[in-house]
Amino acid sequence: MPMDYWDHAPIEEIAIEVWEDESPAAQNGNPPDRPAGPPPKGVPSGLPSGGWREESDSMGTMWVPNDRFWGAQTQRSLEHFAIGDERMPLALIHAYGQVKEATALANANLGVLEARKARAIAAAAREVADGWLDGHFPLSVYQTGSGTHTHANVNEVIAHRASQILGGPVGVAAVVHPSDDVNRSQSTNDTFVTAMHVAAVELLRSRTLPSTAELTDELTAKAEAWAAVPKAGRTHLMDATTLTVGQEWSGYVAALHAARRHLIASLHDLQEVALGGTAVGTGQNAPEGFTALACHYLSEITGHPFRPAFNAFAAQGTLDPLVRAHAALKSLAVTLYKITNDVRWLGSGPDHGLNEVVFPQWEPGSTIMPAKVNPTQAESAMMACLQVLGADTTVSMAGAEGNFELNAFRPIVISNFIRSGTLLADVSHGLSRYLVRGLELSERTSDEATQLDSVSLATALAVHVGHERAAAIARTARANHTDVMREARSAGVEESIIEAVRETVGHLRRVS
Repeated sequence: MPMDYWDHAPIEEIAIEVWEDESPAAQNGNPPDRPAGPPPKGVPSGLPSGGWREESDSMGTMWVPNDRFWGAQTQRSLEHFAIGDERMPLALIHAYGQVKEATALANANLGVLEARKARAIAAAAREVADGWLDGHFPLSVYQTGSGTHTHANVNEVIAHRASQILGGPVGVAAVVHPSDDVNRSQSTNDTFVTAMHVAAVELLRSRTLPSTAELTDELTAKAEAWAAVPKAGRTHLMDATTLTVGQEWSGYVAALHAARRHLIASLHDLQEVALGGTAVGTGQNAPEGFTALACHYLSEITGHPFRPAFNAFAAQGTLDPLVRAHAALKSLAVTLYKITNDVRWLGSGPDHGLNEVVFPQWEPGSTIMPAKVNPTQAESAMMACLQVLGADTTVSMAGAEGNFELNAFRPIVISNFIRSGTLLADVSHGLSRYLVRGLELSERTSDEATQLDSVSLATALAVHVGHERAAAIARTARANHTDVMREARSAGVEESIIEAVRETVGHLRRVS
């Protein structure tokens, strides 16, 4: 299998190569019937502006802004968990909308939810998934660790919007109930982690993997264009033997390939979801067949091959698939950091640095020094990578803190995961477009291409005269600012050996 297969083959094709696809959506046959009857007609989403209305839940009543679809449970969380300004990621909310549409269709198909209500719930859930109701999800990441507050927020918004679609009122008299209807056959404990997986898979497939593939293409183009340009290698920041610029950049390409392969492999476990496990994994209150059917609809809605968890208790009691997937993001961040840091140093100078490459000029580098150009894309990418490295510690600790049948640190995990995947997608695109694509080799690199460097010559000479004698000759050449071969001749090395050394180094360059 060629190396570039992993970057250019469709993700679905790669998945089939790596694992057997067990998704209900991938099976042959006709999909289950959808709820009978016409779909709900489009009803404009609108609420009175200003003022407050009274809402109720199992603990009593709460006053809620009149222009919002949420209810009492959301308002309680909004008032009692006013922690920071970091809100639950909209990517998770959109994924939750897809989960709720799938469960409504499954419930209707199994006869536990009235078809008319199911159609309205599915329509409202689709509006959530499509981002039409983003202003109705205000809750902080730092809430209940199970995500119950956000789940209640989703249920209330969908219930009130579905009631409106059916011609009913919004509020306590709504004809669709958040728990009895929208949450039928479900719990926070199985749906929240399912929504986490849906959001993670969508992010990786639609943004992170395509952006890193774009960067791989740009790096490959540079490796091919500079394949025959020799340069001094560096180890320990010191001169080493000769290689070509293309060989150096091929290392960047291979490293990024490997990081992407690990990210692709993480999709397998992420596409296994806890849906149908309800409170603790037993599936209590969910009808027989619900899990498989809901996963089928979820796969159909999202376009990704989700399947029921092999073990619902592990799926709800741990966050291991997300921990491992974030570890792959961390590994990708490490690789991107190394590449961008190298490029930053290669372009240092231009007069008093390495000055091997020339950065494209997009903006002034200084408010005081004219004509200064800085490696700004590299710097911003490296800062983003550091953020991901730090986030991985948080995700790992949160994953380890799960107790018994539920991990109660879910919101902070999905918040960090979405941030990390988004950051790496954005910096990969930025590096591709604004750094790597416009990089050029400096005149200095081209000028030095015809010279034989002392380290390569001394290394080749050591095969013939021994390491210690070659080292002495090289030190003398450095002290005298002369050529290694000239000092070798002065030290009595035979002319045939000198020619053999020159031929060896020249041959290495031609092969490169």
